[in-house]
Amino acid sequence: MTVKSNLHSITHVILCVDIGRAMGADMRVKRLILGVTVAGSAVLLTACGGGAVASQNKATNPPSPAPTTTTTTVDPTTTTPPAPETTTTTSKTTPKPTTSKPKPKPAPPPSDGTTPCTISDGACIDLSANKSWLLSGGKVVYGPVGITSGRPGFRTPPGMFHVQWKDIDHKSKEFNNAPMPYSVFFNGGMAFHAGSLSVPSHGCIHLSTAAAKMYYNSLAVGAAVQVVP
Repeated sequence: MTVKSNLHSITHVILCVDIGRAMGADMRVKRLILGVTVAGSAVLLTACGGGAVASQNKATNPPSPAPTTTTTTVDPTTTTPPAPETTTTTSKTTPKPTTSKPKPKPAPPPSDGTTPCTISDGACIDLSANKSWLLSGGKVVYGPVGITSGRPGFRTPPGMFHVQWKDIDHKSKEFNNAPMPYSVFFNGGMAFHAGSLSVPSHGCIHLSTAAAKMYYNSLAVGAAVQVVP
């Protein structure tokens, strides 16, 4: 609207000049008209220049950027409960009492090879001396060892016999299942076996447990057993 008003004013001024010329106006009017014309031109230039500058500013200034929304994601916080306290219990171990096993009795030393028997292999029994030996190859390999034999009424008879059978855990049916460990039978119901060395037997030859084991392991079925009075 401002530009159009200025143009209208200029047109009006020009018309006035033409009229002044025609009427023969004086120099004052001419000067006045000239001044108005210059002022109008300046106003027109200013208006046009301002529009150009405004257009240039609109072209130069970039549009304002859209507001940026920043979303911050916070990781969930995990709380770890403290570890339970560890209680260490120290138990004292009471040492077990040490029980020393009795040492086995040493085997009786071999004799000088002299026995009252005439056999070279097997078992020799001396009833009067309460002794017995094991022999092999004409030599004493074990003994003499202490024995007990039959009591009165159940005497162990002298003679030459042979091992008939063996039973490691025999019970005497004749005498109320009396135990007869490591039995080596050589004359019917008479046998070498572990028994008392102070109480006479019912005909058997009592030996210590160690000697009874040795006789049981050394005498095979058929081995000779000589009993001398």
